[in-house]
Amino acid sequence: MSASDFDVVDFFHAGRLYQDPYPYYEYLRAHGPVWREPRRGLYMVTGYEESLSVYHDTDTFSNANVVTGPFAEWPEPLVGDDVSALIEKHRDQIPFNDQLPSFDPPKHTAHRSLLGRLLTPKRLKENEEFMWRLADRQVDEFLARGECEFIHDYADPFTLLVIADLLGVPEEQHAQFREEMQGEREGMVGEHGTVTHGPMDYLYERFTKFIEERRREPRNDVMTAMATATFPDGTLPEVRDVMLIAANLFSAGQETTARLLGQMFKLIGERPELQQLLRDERERIPNFVEECLRLEPPIQGTFRLARVSTQIGGVPVPAGASVLLLPGAANRDPRRFEAPDEFRLDRPNWRQHATFGSGVHSCAGAPLARAEARVSAERLLDRLADIRISEKAHGPAGARRYQYPNFYMLRGLVRLHLEFTPIG
Repeated sequence: MSASDFDVVDFFHAGRLYQDPYPYYEYLRAHGPVWREPRRGLYMVTGYEESLSVYHDTDTFSNANVVTGPFAEWPEPLVGDDVSALIEKHRDQIPFNDQLPSFDPPKHTAHRSLLGRLLTPKRLKENEEFMWRLADRQVDEFLARGECEFIHDYADPFTLLVIADLLGVPEEQHAQFREEMQGEREGMVGEHGTVTHGPMDYLYERFTKFIEERRREPRNDVMTAMATATFPDGTLPEVRDVMLIAANLFSAGQETTARLLGQMFKLIGERPELQQLLRDERERIPNFVEECLRLEPPIQGTFRLARVSTQIGGVPVPAGASVLLLPGAANRDPRRFEAPDEFRLDRPNWRQHATFGSGVHSCAGAPLARAEARVSAERLLDRLADIRISEKAHGPAGARRYQYPNFYMLRGLVRLHLEFTPIG
């Protein structure tokens, strides 16, 4: 798309713009770090500092519309200088209202505390030990071929089973979990034309069963710890509340980390000199992961709702207005990052990106995603030599063809075909 096209584009139905949204983000930035988009009247935030100010101000900005943004249909208009009471009155009627990211304090604080029973240092260490074994197991499935479609053959199943292990799904059930969850299965048609359940239905069903079983018959396992965890006031959550916490971590963490892995190995396949440097100097892998996170956030957009009339970066924002935070733009703010469009392994502020958000709503699974990325980079570099992009699938260097989802909120390769020389 050309710059002139941006004047009339509807960002939420922009088609091929999503294949490379960064020129559009620069178009937005030219209007200032905060800009009222004229078509829908929401406020688009591309500035780094301005984004952080919104992330941290939960008194002013609600997460009630975190997924739906300006498309949420409120039963009555959100008018006045303070619409907090209207938000609370009707938030249960807004889609995704039962998901942790849409909660505001104090409810968010109480429900997120349940994750503290799961994401303990001890449990994360045990889970990382599983990652090393799992990485080898996934590589074994395609090593002899000398090629793979990385997203389907490695990234999706690896991230899926890592979280299954973290949540305490018994290892003997991992194969079934992978079969039920991997791929796009919504609206699957079974025998005799009957429609079978989608992956989220399966996830809800399985976690509900696990939690109910552990409450009846506690065991010395992770799922029992989740099932018996209490809120800070000592009350026991409803089974559905615990199930939704587990399912949200599972579904959100799996997909976003798989997208991160795709970006990492795209760069490794495109840049032989970078690949060799990472092989020789493994201590640089954490910096490599963070720079991939900065350049290509898997979550490209997240909404907030102004409770009261306020300002962001000096721009007036009325109560009831939707705000769109764009981490992919904030991470390329030249006021924060020098040469922001360049990949720099030695970037001094390498961990200051906004990919995981900030404040009380920052991604609880960030340590898990970082560990998955580090283990995957280490183990695949150990076992695959001369990793390169398949020209047959993606075209020659300088004229590559990659496909990304046609969706403004998510970014990550749909497919990544790699070739390599097996080691050992």
